[in-house]
Amino acid sequence: MNANSFLAKFLRYLGIVLMGLTAGFTLLGGVGTSCAAFFPAKFGSMAVLASLQWLYILFVLIGIVLGVLGILATIKLVKGGKNSYRDALIVLIAGVVVGAIHIIVSRDLRGTSMPVDAVVYTTVLTLILFLILRIPAIWQGVDFTKGSAKSNQSAAGMASIVLGLLTLTIQYTMGPTHTWGGVNYADAFNLWMTAAGAACLIFGAGVWLKSMRLPRQVNASALANSSGD
Repeated sequence: MNANSFLAKFLRYLGIVLMGLTAGFTLLGGVGTSCAAFFPAKFGSMAVLASLQWLYILFVLIGIVLGVLGILATIKLVKGGKNSYRDALIVLIAGVVVGAIHIIVSRDLRGTSMPVDAVVYTTVLTLILFLILRIPAIWQGVDFTKGSAKSNQSAAGMASIVLGLLTLTIQYTMGPTHTWGGVNYADAFNLWMTAAGAACLIFGAGVWLKSMRLPRQVNASALANSSGD
């Protein structure tokens, strides 16, 4: 596979977008679990978590750390960093392992593990894609160190846009799994979530639009040089 082929560019694009989404989702999951972890008695069925409160506090901390590391790995993928793929893979594997433990413990304590399932399923999907990308015949073209500035910037912008939309709508998308006694506990941290979501959306749109202008600038420069000749 050629590094400049449509398929190679598309797979790099998809990998960066999914990694960014997974990192953001993991971070949001860690922050969102904090209420139940620190104050389990206040949240309906979450009261049974009190017996292992220390473990859920650990889930919160690990989720936040993995989310931040995932965002840093995504940035390295965009820049074509030497160890960007390795770093992303480590974060994804750690996310699946920790998430699986979280699911098992939650189902044992309260009979269900939502909403952590959604985070884990997203992480598994991204991990599967990254493992497929490492197949030699595919990797020779997809290798993130070979990505162009245009395709990687565009992917970074789109990942930020998707994350911004997720952050702005999290109280609706996660509402069904966070509602007890008629109260939607996902509808929290509104000021911070709105600010973070809007920032991601504006930043992502700016990066994406900039990436769209790049080929025009290159073509205009090439035309000017050819005219001068």
